[in-house]
Amino acid sequence: MLESETNPTFNKSTGLPRKRFYRARAHSNPLSDSHFPIPISPYQVDYSLHYPQIFTSSDNVDSSKKIQFADIGCGFGGLLISLATLFPETLMIGMELRDKVTEYVKERILALRVTNPGRYQNISVVRTNSMKYIPNYFEKGQLSKMFFLFPDPHFKEKNHRRRVISPHLLDEYAYVLEVGGIIYTITDVEELGEWMKACLAGHPMFEPLTKEELGADPVVKLLTAATEEGQKVARNGGQTFQAIYRRIAPSV
Repeated sequence: MLESETNPTFNKSTGLPRKRFYRARAHSNPLSDSHFPIPISPYQVDYSLHYPQIFTSSDNVDSSKKIQFADIGCGFGGLLISLATLFPETLMIGMELRDKVTEYVKERILALRVTNPGRYQNISVVRTNSMKYIPNYFEKGQLSKMFFLFPDPHFKEKNHRRRVISPHLLDEYAYVLEVGGIIYTITDVEELGEWMKACLAGHPMFEPLTKEELGADPVVKLLTAATEEGQKVARNGGQTFQAIYRRIAPSV
């Protein structure tokens, strides 16, 4: 018997978990201490736990195949789900601080794997604090895309240090991104949008994508269409503010 038939937290018709059983506060304090396991280094990340059909054990990880996309603050996983089929050969992971939301994304991925055999094996989620532990998960130049979609605006000036895009955090993101790798940011808060754009524009290792490049990138459309927050903004006729930048090589 399928779990969805006996467990009220799952939708009987779709087999997917119901969001209302996994609701949490919209945002968490990223500077507070949280208790969850953290790998000592990227080499300690057990890929077999995240992608069991691709890596059958922690001892035989194919060193040539690593996570390439990271969705920071992935929320309920809408972007991950959409990217999974758009880039079926690419490993990607969502990083989320809230425990209930992380559990929802885990259950959602597992349910999708059951109802769609052979698909969604390339995505996973981990509960962690990405503002503190990015270097623990990714090697230098490992990632080709990082996503920061509708992050907490932390309106008060004294809390700006909690923002997930900042000059010193961009140093870490530049470290784990390959040359040519892309950071995608979007928000419906104009002041935060200007802040993120200014941080990226002022960093020596990032440059903006051209209009032609943005138009040709299939991921750009997903920034609003694939996420719960983006869909809510669209329903309300709201405006969004994007800053999409490419990692460049340091000048000699």
